[in-house]
Amino acid sequence: MDNKQATLELGTKPVGKLLMQYALPAIIAMTAASLYNMIDSIFIGQGVGPLAISGLAITFPLMNLSAAFGAAVGIGSSTCISVKLGQKDYRKAELIFGNSIVLNIIVGVAFGIISLMFLDPILYFFGASENTIPYAREYMLVVLAGNVFSQTFFGMNAILRAVGKPRHAMFATMSSVVLNTVLAPIFIWPLKMGIQGAALATVISQVTALAWQLWLFSKSSEIVHFKKGIYKLRSNILKNIIGIGMSPFAMNVCACIVVIFINTSLYKYGGDMAVGAYGIANKVAFVFIMITMGLNQGMLPIAGYNYGAQRFDRLMKVLKCAIIAGTAITTTGFLIVHIFPYECARLFTTDAELIDKAMRAIKINMAAFPFVGYQMVVTNFFQSIGKAKISIFLSLSRQMLFLLPLLIILPQFFKLDGVWMSLPTADTIASLMAAVMMTKYMRKFKKQHNAIAYGNQEENNN
Repeated sequence: MDNKQATLELGTKPVGKLLMQYALPAIIAMTAASLYNMIDSIFIGQGVGPLAISGLAITFPLMNLSAAFGAAVGIGSSTCISVKLGQKDYRKAELIFGNSIVLNIIVGVAFGIISLMFLDPILYFFGASENTIPYAREYMLVVLAGNVFSQTFFGMNAILRAVGKPRHAMFATMSSVVLNTVLAPIFIWPLKMGIQGAALATVISQVTALAWQLWLFSKSSEIVHFKKGIYKLRSNILKNIIGIGMSPFAMNVCACIVVIFINTSLYKYGGDMAVGAYGIANKVAFVFIMITMGLNQGMLPIAGYNYGAQRFDRLMKVLKCAIIAGTAITTTGFLIVHIFPYECARLFTTDAELIDKAMRAIKINMAAFPFVGYQMVVTNFFQSIGKAKISIFLSLSRQMLFLLPLLIILPQFFKLDGVWMSLPTADTIASLMAAVMMTKYMRKFKKQHNAIAYGNQEENNN
């Protein structure tokens, strides 16, 4: 089957099978990605110490900020490509591909250089203490040096899914995971490189996977591939990429701001060990968040293609399937962490104090987790059909309208527990907001579908 035929399947193949075909590789890839993030933390916690876990937690805002720029380009580009393929505008899809490559390189290099220039002030601003900043600095020096490669790697993976190659995207991620899992313990223990070794293993594994992706896109048989004339930046393409990419960008920037507030509050009410406990809780939740993100990545090209082709019946079917699957994923996470909280915390450390604080953090933070899957699917659905403003609003509502005020108010009454309680409370309110917005737009899509069906019937009668 050629590449154009593979993309045409997005508008013809049964939706349930199609979602499984696209989402399963993405879920496997994202699970693997979350596992190697977790493996990094496990190796660091067990091989370097509990303060290293706290130092790693301090880097979360900066990592989120880097991910924000990567997501803006990668997801914005892949969504634009999906819509153009649905419209069978293959030349425009190629131009978007070329512009996304140049944009990834420019943004990746600029972010890495600027962050390295001001690294210590940034880490102190993010909540580092004299005890934790050496670990945070050592880790980020390596990660930021390889930022352009990491950002391009994730951007290429998003495009692979958009052009009908979810298994290739899965292979790229899994190969980087396997290599990272092999290299990290070697760098940490025999080579005694500590936390820098874990960072170096991550960068090397992503560069290796990126090299394979670039080779794949060099083939002229691919529906989008490297060719002359597609790399000149075009204002209309950049506007569309950034416009759609603003939703994941805003979400990650808000996550950065929120984590700064969380780290500051945790250090105030619980010290470095509370920051480390959040690092552990965040890594555990991250596994299920990433699985749900994999589901959403499988949904994106299907929803984008059928929206572009005005197949609203198929659009609603893929949304329904994704909501059911997303809710099932996060509910499973909720059950696991409440049945096995000690085992989850013990993976990362042998320190009794840190285990105790992490267990409480895990259970409270994920108390409303069954609602999170629904909220994530709905937010990404609007992004997939180019409704960037709605997606941004839903992202911001959870982070800025609800979570930040709760992080200021609840700790005044409940101290450390108030910080933990802010997260599930915000998740619950944000899910209700997403449900209201989705109900409104489902009615609109239903009307559009009925209007198209009526028009087709009239045409046939004539």
